[in-house]
Amino acid sequence: MAERTSSADLRRLILDTTRHLLVEKGYADLSMRKIAKAIGYSATSIYLHFENKDALFHALIEEGMERLLAELKQAEAAHPGDPVARLEALCQAYVHFGLENPEYYEIMLLLHPAHMARYPADKFRRARRNLDVIEAALIDGVNQGVMQATNTRVSTSVIWAALHGAVSLLNAKRVDIRIAHKDLIAETVRHTLRGCCPSLER
Repeated sequence: MAERTSSADLRRLILDTTRHLLVEKGYADLSMRKIAKAIGYSATSIYLHFENKDALFHALIEEGMERLLAELKQAEAAHPGDPVARLEALCQAYVHFGLENPEYYEIMLLLHPAHMARYPADKFRRARRNLDVIEAALIDGVNQGVMQATNTRVSTSVIWAALHGAVSLLNAKRVDIRIAHKDLIAETVRHTLRGCCPSLER
């Protein structure tokens, strides 16, 4: 297999396998040797691409954040002149990403190993762009007089908290079975919009 796999393909295989193992086994139980065994390569092959398992973990966080940003940017571009519609689309895009990519979502926002190396500042700043897209919609809405926010950064984090809560509960299957998932998502987004858009019906 090693002879037929390019460097890029091997890197992809390492990342995908690590993502599955992280969610299934947890960070503490993960080792480069176990990853190597799972993909059928030597640990040395993995070290050619990643210095250690922290580097692997960080790469997966970064990759997930970039994928989320791509979905948010697509939603943003669909509503350039209407901040309310844009914010609603951004909320929907966030929830969609979280539900369609549960492994990435868990690694990005739920798995916090006690002894993992600190996430690099430059990667954190890039990850912050996801919230910046949401905050930009809020700022536009405030400037157009259709939204209210005393502090747009705080309001952005409140929106994120609401969406994150819904995604986390749904992915963990902790929602009352009598509640349809689509209804929970729709109501979460409605409450989020009502909190910053006084013109919407309550």
